Amino acid sequence: MGEWGRLTLVTGGARCGKSTFAEDLAARRGGDEVTYIATCQPLDDEMVERVALHRKRRPPAWQTVEEPFQVANVLAKVGYKSKVVLVDCLALLVSNYLTGGCLTDKPLVENTVLVEKAWNQVEAIIQASSRIPAQTIIVSNEVGWGLVPTSSLGRAYRDLLGKANCALAAQALEVYLVVAGMPLELKSWARGACSEKKGRDLP
Repeated sequence: MGEWGRLTLVTGGARCGKSTFAEDLAARRGGDEVTYIATCQPLDDEMVERVALHRKRRPPAWQTVEEPFQVANVLAKVGYKSKVVLVDCLALLVSNYLTGGCLTDKPLVENTVLVEKAWNQVEAIIQASSRIPAQTIIVSNEVGWGLVPTSSLGRAYRDLLGKANCALAAQALEVYLVVAGMPLELKSWARGACSEKKGRDLP
């Protein structure tokens, strides 16, 4: 895989600086010719504030597309109009699918149909990124380093996002883990560890 279809994965914990690093990377590579695909749905005051901060930080010349579900379709279209496409973030995209894209006070349980739809979207994103001339940078989260979630939905989310990260890392030319604002390049580790199983069959 050369410049055409170049995929970069940026992952890390919450508030570790991964979005800032990914934005800096996109700016260096794409200048003003960057499309930002935002997967966040500002459903409460906290998320509204976070979205506002992200918008303020982005260069005004960048194009922004807000899409909480069909990211692959957007990527396939804007990938011919920009030098770089930045997707922020995969963790929220997966969450959108598993929760039906809404907030609720009622406890949710794992829905295998929604899990499959989320996985299909991940695979579609990988395919779309390989077929466009733009470079694709995808931001994700590492959520499997803490306690085991008490709910079936939480465990399904943790497992699915872990598999999705591995699948993306397998196809990426570059993988970065951001810790305390410091990017660590994991490119060779990711390709070696995940290249065979592509994510779906990983434990």
